[in-house]
Amino acid sequence: KTTTNGADYLLFALIDVVVDHYFIVLESFGERVDQVEDDVIAGVEKKSLQELYNLKRELTLARRAIWPLREMIGQLVRAEHPLISREAGPYFRDLYDHVVQALETVESYRELLASLVDVYLSTISNRLNEVMKVLTVFSAVFMPITFIVGVYGMNFHYMPELAVPYGYFITWGVMIGVTAGMLLYFRRRKWI
Repeated sequence: KTTTNGADYLLFALIDVVVDHYFIVLESFGERVDQVEDDVIAGVEKKSLQELYNLKRELTLARRAIWPLREMIGQLVRAEHPLISREAGPYFRDLYDHVVQALETVESYRELLASLVDVYLSTISNRLNEVMKVLTVFSAVFMPITFIVGVYGMNFHYMPELAVPYGYFITWGVMIGVTAGMLLYFRRRKWI
């Protein structure tokens, strides 16, 4: 009786076909992960985040499918099982190595996806910070102008500045000067 004709070799051959197909699936995962990585780096889109979470969920399912196989083959390799011949041992050790390699591939993809989620969220945070900076600059520039307009918009009869012949133009000059001064200050501080 040879190893190639025994039930132990048949078991090896069947599991080997399953593991080989895991690698085909993992290769397609790799292509999808690369595509999502390119999308995240190119620009933040909501569908990129959805695709990231879909891939994470699918990789978790793949890990759940591969992990028990690793444990089962590990037990067959470690313990001398009466149904596994000594000649079939190297085949099962090789198969065990392939399963471990598949699990390591899944784990590396999961780590890459976790880092891509971090990149995605930090990109969104940076964009939000840029928007907030622009809004803050606008608010800071228009706040003093709003104060000046508010003061001169009051309906009091006795405001000494109202009698100045060029008060209107002076007020405009002050508002433009304050705006230019603030913009110059912000530019020197490299805030804009």
